[in-house]
Amino acid sequence: MRFFVFLFSLLVIAPVHADSPRRPFPHGQEDKAPEDETPNPTADRKEQRSCTLNFNTWAKRKEAPETHPERAKDYLFSGEVMQKMRSLTQEWPGIIRGECIGRSVRRHPIWSFHIENPTRPTTYTVLVFAQLHALEWLGTEVVVKLAEQLTASAPEGVKVVLVPIVNPDGRDRVERDLLNDRVGIYRRANANGLDLNRDWSVNRDITSFWAKLPFTKRYYYTSHEPLSQPESQALDRLAADIQPDAVVSLHAFGGYVYYPWGGRNDPTEDQREHQRLAEVMIRSQSNGGYITVQLGKWANWFKAHGVEIDHFYGKYGAKSFIIELSHSGINLFDWDTVRDFFRWYNPIDPAPHVDNGYNAVRGLIYDYAYQVRKAGIDTVP
Repeated sequence: MRFFVFLFSLLVIAPVHADSPRRPFPHGQEDKAPEDETPNPTADRKEQRSCTLNFNTWAKRKEAPETHPERAKDYLFSGEVMQKMRSLTQEWPGIIRGECIGRSVRRHPIWSFHIENPTRPTTYTVLVFAQLHALEWLGTEVVVKLAEQLTASAPEGVKVVLVPIVNPDGRDRVERDLLNDRVGIYRRANANGLDLNRDWSVNRDITSFWAKLPFTKRYYYTSHEPLSQPESQALDRLAADIQPDAVVSLHAFGGYVYYPWGGRNDPTEDQREHQRLAEVMIRSQSNGGYITVQLGKWANWFKAHGVEIDHFYGKYGAKSFIIELSHSGINLFDWDTVRDFFRWYNPIDPAPHVDNGYNAVRGLIYDYAYQVRKAGIDTVP
């Protein structure tokens, strides 16, 4: 089934999109929402977008829709995400804190949440983030569950930093599509129309002949320069600050756990440890059926240039992973799911897929916590 869904997603987009003025990303052609026709005066500025907001004060003003659209009835909207995070920061003030790490193209704040157990010094730091891509909501649901569970039982010696929504502008567009019952609109990019999954600094050079062929060239692209977008800059500054030992980027769909390199065939120096940790995550799932593979070896014709896992491993030495959550919500016998891009990435019932993602990341975190206990690091008096 995994193969047939992928084959459909590869062939369903006509090659004519290659000549479109809008970027034909791998699974579809990025569309503008009607509300986005007004130019954004700050869209082309490359600047460090500092943010000094207080999370609890800001989140108090976030609103959620009165009713959920049927297509997303079991998913959280961004207002609900932030309300849940606010409740956690108020309930567990010594365990979790919110911090604004920057602003998006349209100047929405991007929030990180730092969770650590005060009874032990931090030995390892794990960074987990979601929603580089606008339509991929499952990762945000996983981050919220991680926050809820880890605050109640914070791992000893392991600091966990969560970013539930890296691309708030794209997320906002999808929410408006859902609330206005717009179907068949593809969303991947940020407000500048750039794919944040290809805006990183390592392995950007594209040399493969597959990049010139009609059905595969849509997979070969990078942004015009590394770290060109405020969202990726914010994540990079966060990584420089916390110096993570491991990084997990949550995506959908596919049922894979990928590790570097994405833009090259050759293995990393830490391939065995990458493989071991990926297997830890897969074994931690109850019924995921996920596969682990080096991203650059996923298929003979495929390379992912300028991706985040190459950046965080190549620049910071962090063991880095992409988890592609679920095997898609597409039902090839139900045209409503085929024409609805939201359903492609977000199955009708998110619960089992959120559990799989949560259990995988939790397995990684507690593997590090086990190493802390095994080393016998002293408790803070």
